Amino acid sequence: MKNIIIVLVIVVLLGFGAFFLIQGTTSPNSKVSPNQESPTGVVGTLDVTPPNGVPPPASTTPKTETVIGQSVLGANITAYHYGAGEKEILFVGGIHGGYSWNTALVAYELMDYLKANPSIMPANVKTTVIPVLNPDGLNKVVGTTTGRFTKSDVPATLAAQIPGRFNANQVDLNRNFDCDWQPNAKWQSKDVSGGTAAFSEPESLALRNYVDRAKPAAVIVWYSAAGGVFASDCHDGVLPETLTLTNLYAKASGYPTYETFNFYEITGDMVNWLAKQKIPAISVLLSTHDAVEWDKNRAGVDALLEYYAK
Repeated sequence: MKNIIIVLVIVVLLGFGAFFLIQGTTSPNSKVSPNQESPTGVVGTLDVTPPNGVPPPASTTPKTETVIGQSVLGANITAYHYGAGEKEILFVGGIHGGYSWNTALVAYELMDYLKANPSIMPANVKTTVIPVLNPDGLNKVVGTTTGRFTKSDVPATLAAQIPGRFNANQVDLNRNFDCDWQPNAKWQSKDVSGGTAAFSEPESLALRNYVDRAKPAAVIVWYSAAGGVFASDCHDGVLPETLTLTNLYAKASGYPTYETFNFYEITGDMVNWLAKQKIPAISVLLSTHDAVEWDKNRAGVDALLEYYAK
């Protein structure tokens, strides 16, 4: 009788040991399906749904930068975003690359300003900055495509800077947009290429595609050098909103105002194409080829942000 009791005790202890061993190797909340091997050697897929059955939310953090395209030689063209409002104001520099290198530097100044002063951005506004639309042209002169550079990186003579006006296909990008486009264009008294067709160049095409997607409320493009704020028009007259922006920026910055650019005939101009799309757009021409004039432009930017905050 004593031996029978000992045997029964041993059987019970072995049964409890087996039970706890199985529980330790298979989680009670784990499920498997016939696709993947589980830790116990059973084929199946481990269910990683959180205990409450609700998946984690997607990130709601706004994008801070977007690569909108590449240049002829493959350099990225990047747009940098500040704020998350529904009204987007787009600023563009460096369309003429190393020839107008100061327009890229004023764009970088704006980026520093917005990053250091996030409170100036109205809740309903997003500001986007494309500091260099022609990275290959910039690289010809300063040795970089979209990275920061300083005035000391720029050759002293204008003759050394002029080749940087054009992209790697030797096209003037501000003659490659769809307003009065012509393959043979003018820059001052010089003959320049407008490309093989409107938007034949990857840089201007990238800008067009971004505008088509983003549908900005306004676009400001920096050029040099004439010293003024110019409205845009593609034969339908200056949009009332464009005229408002022209006057606002000019009054705040101290630049003179021009409703038209009539120094010489231009074809394929970016801001005039924007006018054709019914998008308010202005050209801000810096006074010289080597001055950034950030204080003047900061005042113009502040005036626009205040206007669009309404």
